[in-house]
Amino acid sequence: MTRTKTTFAPPVMEARRWLSEARLGADMPLINVSQAAPVDPPVLAMRQEIARLAVEEPQAHLYGPVLGLGGLREEVAAQWLTAYGGEIGASRVAITSGCNEAFCATIATLLDEGDEVLLPVPWYFNHKMALDMIGGVSVPLPVDEAMLPRLDLAEDLITDRTRAIALVSPNNPTGVEYPPELIGAFFDLCQRRGITLILDETYRDFHSSGAAPHDLFTRPDWDRTLVQLYSFSKAYRLTGHRVGALVTSPARLAEVEKYLDTVTICPAQLGQYAALWGMQNLGEWLAGERAEILSRGRAIRDGFGPLQAAGWRLRGAGAYFAYLDHPFDAPSDQIARRLVAEAGILMLPGTMFTPEGDANGQRQMRVAFANLDTDGIAGMIDRLAGFSG
Repeated sequence: MTRTKTTFAPPVMEARRWLSEARLGADMPLINVSQAAPVDPPVLAMRQEIARLAVEEPQAHLYGPVLGLGGLREEVAAQWLTAYGGEIGASRVAITSGCNEAFCATIATLLDEGDEVLLPVPWYFNHKMALDMIGGVSVPLPVDEAMLPRLDLAEDLITDRTRAIALVSPNNPTGVEYPPELIGAFFDLCQRRGITLILDETYRDFHSSGAAPHDLFTRPDWDRTLVQLYSFSKAYRLTGHRVGALVTSPARLAEVEKYLDTVTICPAQLGQYAALWGMQNLGEWLAGERAEILSRGRAIRDGFGPLQAAGWRLRGAGAYFAYLDHPFDAPSDQIARRLVAEAGILMLPGTMFTPEGDANGQRQMRVAFANLDTDGIAGMIDRLAGFSG
């Protein structure tokens, strides 16, 4: 069997096929909460800077360093040092073609055929797909009632083939923020067992706390255990430019460089220049974006009453996501298809984030609400509350 046939079709593309099959009336415009990506282009000032760079900066059109622009690596290190403390320098930062590539590069340095990575369930489906296609084994790690990964079970799931535990916080798909103490305890477990902690912080810019999400960068020899992943797509609306980052030891980055040189040679130059400009000039704007996303999360929580009365349950809400239990007898993938045709709502079922046959996934739904304003969220809640299943 070929590597690509070992995994499933891209879930967001599958959901879009449902949309193409539906016939929505003019009185029921689509509410699309399926994809966790900004639908708006970068702010005008950034687009103007991108246009200037395209004309005036020759290097923006040429090959660059495999591990990314030196200036951007330095800026990430400097801002991370301010945000987290500890010891972070540019030699520990790589720039990648999006955060998904950062994950793929990381597991390429860690896994041999049949090696294992623990993934909390529900998982981010692209992490599962990447592991499938590299010949890795995704070991489901259960979560508790608060949707937090079970540290007590993780220890028992580690075998002599385990190479890493991968966490996402704030979480995709649940929106839950993992407490600093829990992240630290997983780091301790990984350090003690000699495996790697992969911490995907794609949504760190929309964390509800103004404090550091964890203290891992202050730990002695943190880079022997930790690989942190990041994306510029959500913060600066650079989705189409594909710019991400990876923070770990220089020794691991030497291995990452082999992967990146083979797959993309270098990250897209224009997007890197834009990301650097954004980090240096859009701090106040980004703070406003964070405040708006947090207000939309509150609108989900505060307005959930009609859904609760209809039997729905809110399992988590934060950053870009809300995660729900539906009250119906049918599995969530069937409910998701019906929601498109009958309620004009496109959302992803929990079956796309869980192992095949998982009972929890069959009753769960993910809502990517970041592209809805508060009125749009209220409209979505009204439609869901009126859906009979």
